[in-house]
Amino acid sequence: MELTDLKTVMQLLERNGFHFSKARGQNFLIASWVPERIAAESGVDGRAGVLEIGPGVGCLTAELAKRAGKVLALEVDPRLMPVLDETVGHLENVTVLNADVMKTDPGALVEEHFHGLSPAVCANLPYNITSPVLTKLIECGVFETVTVMIQREVAQRICADPGTAEYGAFGIFVNFYTEPRRLFDVPPCCFEPRPKVTSSVIHLKRREAPAADVDEALFFKIVRAAFNQRRKTLYNALAVGFAGELDRDALAAALDGAGLSRSVRGETLSIQDFAALTRAIGGVLG
Repeated sequence: MELTDLKTVMQLLERNGFHFSKARGQNFLIASWVPERIAAESGVDGRAGVLEIGPGVGCLTAELAKRAGKVLALEVDPRLMPVLDETVGHLENVTVLNADVMKTDPGALVEEHFHGLSPAVCANLPYNITSPVLTKLIECGVFETVTVMIQREVAQRICADPGTAEYGAFGIFVNFYTEPRRLFDVPPCCFEPRPKVTSSVIHLKRREAPAADVDEALFFKIVRAAFNQRRKTLYNALAVGFAGELDRDALAAALDGAGLSRSVRGETLSIQDFAALTRAIGGVLG
């Protein structure tokens, strides 16, 4: 069965009484080169256990099954379970669970299903859950790589350089724990129904250690403060973010200690700049 052929897919869905849910952000791939390339560029092989989120009709699942030792697909929509049983249920190295990734423990899934395998993630993520899902997958710290298709604008933010309009707190978070790389773009015509935006596939490789050796809670509090007041200077943004904790003289001293001007804006700082500031503020806070 050709799982990216539009006629085949629509007949399959109709046969199972399925209708697309806009609320769930369901856009199924109808271009065979896309799942083939995602699976190939994810780098997974027979040593990998792959968690797939939102398999849809299973076109990426089938491609991953050709390469990986094991594929565990989580599908939140129960209406797609009989569809997936028909399309990938015969594959011996594939397990499909009707589950919401945001309500699961990734570490427990890896321990149960991927014994002896290198854990990875590969998925076509719904746009409306991209940030929380990526945050959870990164924070759990169990996956060697994460290869996902997401909205191009989000991919641009993740891979943005300091001083650019796309640079922000979420991108810093992703880069702090992983090494991100944009692989390729996917136009709207490759989906049914067609989304209004272009997608991008990104590959995240987990760092052996975070990008900086700092108090991580304080580091991200500083980052959030800097970008919550993006139009302000970093000095003024931190004055708001640390109101009641640090007075302006202490903030000025911390900026001086980190080698930063009081007129600098947070959006121009690299991770290492934020790390230096974290150590300086940590020293002032005691």
